[in-house]
Amino acid sequence: MTTVLVVDDKEMLRDSVGVTLQRAGFTILAASDGAAALEMITRRKPDAVITDLKMPNMTGVELLASIREFDDDLPVVLMTAFGTVETAVKAMSLGAFTYITKPFEGDELLIAVKRAIEHGRLKRENAVLKANSSSGGGSTTDEPNGATGMSRLIGESDAMRRVREQITAIATSQGSALISGESGVGKEVVARAIHEMSDRDGEPYLAVNCAALSESLLESELFGHEKGAFTGADMLRKGRFELADHGTLLLDEVSEVRPQIQAKLLRVLQERTLERVGSSQSIGVDVRVIATTNRDLPVEVDAGRFRGDLYYRLNVLPIEIPPLRERMEDVPVLADHFVGAVCRRDGRQARDLSDDALRVLLSYPWPGNVRELQNICERAVVLSDGDSIDADLIRVWLSQPSPAPSRTQGHSPDVVTRPMAIAEHASQTNGHFNGHSNGAAAVATMSRPAAHVEAAPELEDHSPIIQQETRLLDDIERQAIVETLLRFNGHRQKTAKALGIGVRTLGLKLKKWKEDELVSPSL
Repeated sequence: MTTVLVVDDKEMLRDSVGVTLQRAGFTILAASDGAAALEMITRRKPDAVITDLKMPNMTGVELLASIREFDDDLPVVLMTAFGTVETAVKAMSLGAFTYITKPFEGDELLIAVKRAIEHGRLKRENAVLKANSSSGGGSTTDEPNGATGMSRLIGESDAMRRVREQITAIATSQGSALISGESGVGKEVVARAIHEMSDRDGEPYLAVNCAALSESLLESELFGHEKGAFTGADMLRKGRFELADHGTLLLDEVSEVRPQIQAKLLRVLQERTLERVGSSQSIGVDVRVIATTNRDLPVEVDAGRFRGDLYYRLNVLPIEIPPLRERMEDVPVLADHFVGAVCRRDGRQARDLSDDALRVLLSYPWPGNVRELQNICERAVVLSDGDSIDADLIRVWLSQPSPAPSRTQGHSPDVVTRPMAIAEHASQTNGHFNGHSNGAAAVATMSRPAAHVEAAPELEDHSPIIQQETRLLDDIERQAIVETLLRFNGHRQKTAKALGIGVRTLGLKLKKWKEDELVSPSL
């Protein structure tokens, strides 16, 4: 419902303007002076303000100036019986959308307010689009075929049927939702489906990747900052919570949020208010929060890495997404969907997966889950030269599967990287590795001894020889990454590009290895 705040010290005019706007379908808020108006704006967040110019204590122009100190986008319409060029120039220079001269007709009032609201809506949509496309914004998970809501979820297994039932049950709720599962299972897709099936559909949907930003940047991204709040803050900036007002905010990988930010998140969830960085002004927000995690948050709480009170605030409506290996009957339909989507996106001739290719896909454990399957399908479409994708084309890509990621280890949600391919790619890109390099020393001194590998319990259907080979591959991957990182003097972007992996993947791998004391803490 669109809300308009009417500000005038004369009750009769307030009521007259309010009745006219109510008849046009607007929700009306009223304030008798500038101070009351400012308090109402911070608490209720109207879509537009229409205010008289001449008022005691605080004029309409002064009110406009005060509004602009904490909100650059709220459209303001001035009403005045003293329409002069000077008034118009001053009002417009302070950011008024327009002004109307008393006495005015009802139609004139409605036209001015509707145009102001539309202007504000366009500015807000532009800010939301900009925020979603900025660094750490996460994916909007838009489907190329226009799928929305429940149609985003592909799969007919019992596990996916239960997920659909959960989404249907919680979509219309206003409570926070926590979506858990291994990396690559489609947690963002589920979050977007929840939003699109809720009564907030049509309102902003914003996502922020909590693992991709430093603590200071994440604080500014979430809560915004005032001009001059810190070095480089040369203008007021609204955070994701403000931009997502009345809509949904996805906190992707919420387990990576630092303790200080966790405390601020808890306050927003509890009180529905926030303070921008560098400000003590509380701003009311109406945002539904959906969080995702590939870690076991109860374990993180027990270890003291995640606040228990925040966990319980987020975990009001939990959804667990099963890994792909536990719903293998979904592999054929997912593969067909991805192949068709790539063909349509790239304007390619339709391709089919052969029966042998499907058997190969069904025999693979999919450690990278649905995201890995999607990448394999896209690669197959691009590299195939016929109407059918055969098994020989994709078998080589699945010959050395990595162990399935553990939620408690917090594996990277990017594509699963095979160690031999990393080493080979880096060697081709930057020349051979030096056996006496600092990188070798950085990992050799902390590598697990062979006795540790032999003492590890055997996995089901895997011989000790395969276990040892897998461990050797992990060591090769670690050494390849460390040596390449040192070659580029610690420059992570250059290292990731040389290795053919994402910067985020590189950072999470290094973080995990440091925690396990497998690499030097200085890396």
